[in-house]
Amino acid sequence: MFERFTDEARHVVAAAQEEARALRADEVAPVHLLLALAAGGGPAGRLMQAAGLDADRLRSAARRSGDPLDADALAALGVDLDQVRAAAEAAFGPGALDPPPAGGHIGFAGGSRRSLEEALRSAVRRKDRRLDTGHLLAGVLAVGDPQVGRVLRELGTDPRELRDQAEGDGEVA
Repeated sequence: MFERFTDEARHVVAAAQEEARALRADEVAPVHLLLALAAGGGPAGRLMQAAGLDADRLRSAARRSGDPLDADALAALGVDLDQVRAAAEAAFGPGALDPPPAGGHIGFAGGSRRSLEEALRSAVRRKDRRLDTGHLLAGVLAVGDPQVGRVLRELGTDPRELRDQAEGDGEVA
């Protein structure tokens, strides 16, 4: 499959692994592909820039949406997450509640693999010989990953509208 990827699209897939490592994830999820697309150029990068989605804002939103400790839910139960973190770090050291850093090879989650498959389908539908970042963006958005949806909506972007733009007529930007 990767032989059909443009160099830019291959770079995005590799950068997604780095995004996952930076967020201390065990595997590459669709949101990591989204972050790498925003940081890269090409059709997807231009489309995301036009939608006001820069990599730094997306990365911040992804960190918030991916935190397994839901501060609002805990507050509703009378638990102050900041106090819990401070107590855990005082007892066990800084980052005690953080997931362990991912090391070595980092694989692709099911949603990421489906995103890549959907990207290929997008290229085939458009009769494109090469798979570029626009196809990758269409693939990520086609999967309907909940974290990707939360991140985009938090930043004021409708995932369906962005997908429609990415699918477009073959010209994403």
